[in-house]
Amino acid sequence: MLAALMTELGQDKLEIRDDVETIGFGPGKVRVAIKATGLCQSDLSGMKGIIPNATPMVLGHEGAGEVLEVGEGVTHVKPGDRVIVNWRPACGQCEHCHRGESNLCMAGVAAVGIPAFRSRGTDFYRFMGAGTFAEEVVLEAGFAAPFPDDVSYEAAALIGCGVTTGLGAAINSCDVKPGETVAVIGCGGVGISAVMGAEAAGAAHVVAIDPVAGRRRWALEFGATAAVAPDELADAVRDFTGGLGFDHVIEAVGRPATVRSAYEAARRGGTVCLVGVGGAQDMMPVNLLELFASAKRIVPSIYGGDDVTRTYGRIINLIRSGRIDLESLVTHRLPLADVNQAIDLMRSGESLRVMLTHD
Repeated sequence: MLAALMTELGQDKLEIRDDVETIGFGPGKVRVAIKATGLCQSDLSGMKGIIPNATPMVLGHEGAGEVLEVGEGVTHVKPGDRVIVNWRPACGQCEHCHRGESNLCMAGVAAVGIPAFRSRGTDFYRFMGAGTFAEEVVLEAGFAAPFPDDVSYEAAALIGCGVTTGLGAAINSCDVKPGETVAVIGCGGVGISAVMGAEAAGAAHVVAIDPVAGRRRWALEFGATAAVAPDELADAVRDFTGGLGFDHVIEAVGRPATVRSAYEAARRGGTVCLVGVGGAQDMMPVNLLELFASAKRIVPSIYGGDDVTRTYGRIINLIRSGRIDLESLVTHRLPLADVNQAIDLMRSGESLRVMLTHD
């Protein structure tokens, strides 16, 4: 079968091979034909080693597909079911799961160290336990979350990462209330999803901040009331909050400079929500005195900041009600074999979301 392989860290291009096979199927496993998978900035972080993973590996983690086969003991899905690849599955037994924080459950982390592909005598791992840049993948059962027939594979793939992460940050981690003000720094797929979440929650103003003019235009299309360049953020604080600062600022970049901008743009007592993934060497640019005096809440948000399947359900309800249209987030559609072109589109900022199809 066809798959996109990363043989070593630091590669600019993935190697496309058609002689890859899945391995490891057995009890407690599910074999899935990937129908759609989106590109996410986290995939670039995986290529650079910012997000650690066993290598060599198959990248991709934002996907959806059809169940081909289930192993012994798997009862929640059957062949023919449509599933989202949930890279943060819940064990249902740990303290986080008992508290309704399945997005913090660590049960799925071990999957990054389990070989799932083989090519030319070499075993390959799955990025974030998913590995969706392949025509098929063998997953631990918890990674396969069923979704209804009236949701498309493309929408389901986006729910698998970017939309859940961004929209969930607004409605769960920030708990945006009607009439509040929200700023979103970074308007890629995750940031735009945060814009959609803030708009759906009833924010009075949703201001998008991004240096790329095209992304600012997309933000306006998806619910932002204004979109400005980074050097206009101080003016936006004045114009939309009277200089007080935003109730919530969602940072979807993962760099110290943008975290600092988010902190400064939040009002005293407001929320600074960190969604972007930075590196281990990136330090929080906030001193303890201002942290105490400003009483601003710094809230990291992992995969939507709440029980993952609960957030999936909320997003599906928003789709059904016509409040959000996820397919319109996709600006480019390419076959899996053109994944390197898709990566270039994402790096350049020309795309909002690139969807790879496997049919």
